[in-house]
Amino acid sequence: MWLLNVILPVLWVYYIGIKVLLQQLFSRRFTLPAFPLQNGKVAIVTGGAKGIGFYTAKHLASLGMHVIIAGNNTTEGNEAVRQINQYTLNAKVEFLYCDLASMKSIRQFVQNFKSKYENLHVLVNNAGVMLVPERKTVDGFEEHFGLNYLGHFLLTNLLLETLAYSGTSSCSARVVTMSSATHYAGKLNFDDLQSSYCYSSHGAYANSKLALLMFSYHLQQRLTADGSYVTANVVDPGVVNTELYRNVVWPGRLVKWMTAWLLFKTVEEGAATSIYASVSPDMEGVGGCYLYNGQKSKSADISYNEVFQKNLWTESCKMVRLPVSA
Repeated sequence: MWLLNVILPVLWVYYIGIKVLLQQLFSRRFTLPAFPLQNGKVAIVTGGAKGIGFYTAKHLASLGMHVIIAGNNTTEGNEAVRQINQYTLNAKVEFLYCDLASMKSIRQFVQNFKSKYENLHVLVNNAGVMLVPERKTVDGFEEHFGLNYLGHFLLTNLLLETLAYSGTSSCSARVVTMSSATHYAGKLNFDDLQSSYCYSSHGAYANSKLALLMFSYHLQQRLTADGSYVTANVVDPGVVNTELYRNVVWPGRLVKWMTAWLLFKTVEEGAATSIYASVSPDMEGVGGCYLYNGQKSKSADISYNEVFQKNLWTESCKMVRLPVSA
């Protein structure tokens, strides 16, 4: 039974990965259209110092946005700012320290941000870890669940008031959250959200991506009920050639090295749908969507279960010590 619980998530995740790779090989990749300038708007991109986050931050800055890169590596963050400044000639790009594996750090980041800015028009929840060995965050959470999901859950909730203040009837503020097709392999067990029983890095990663979906869908329901001019959408970037695969077993890394040029999306291609969700006029006032390759898609059936969504929200509030509201 133990072996089955460990091996099945691995097989399921790699099956999904191969399926997506074949789709990418035989389908046309999404190309970003030209977007209106976004002068005067403020955006936060978590994990914006490298990978998909970097190209997302770079493109938003090229549209005139004031972009804050949130990350846990000051050297990488400042270098990313330098490169984006040089490329876009937009001086309104900066790095603010935020360790999503630490609830204290997230709260400090929000405090620092609010002391400098009154508005926030776009929040891109991009940062994440993948297939890390079993370990815990400083707050004692399993790392995939704690950093990928709970960190963004807390960050978003602490910034909701600012987002709502910034959105208008003609220009909603936007929350864009990164998930992946691996969420189809997710199976949230409310008795074991920390994946402490029969730990599988593949299963834990998939669970965190499913949790991000369910959180985003429920967030949109709450925003709609409150009449807030804020939208929440989820992005699936596809299989992208980034550093996240460094924890894959060596045969997998070898296959990636041999085939990435043909099957994998480039980082710029991977960032395209995040950018689209952040600024496209087509997405004005539109929330609760799962976007893949620049189009609305259907996520796993379980992700639409409103009872599970609400239960996850309630448990998450308890974990990060937020008031549990109806």
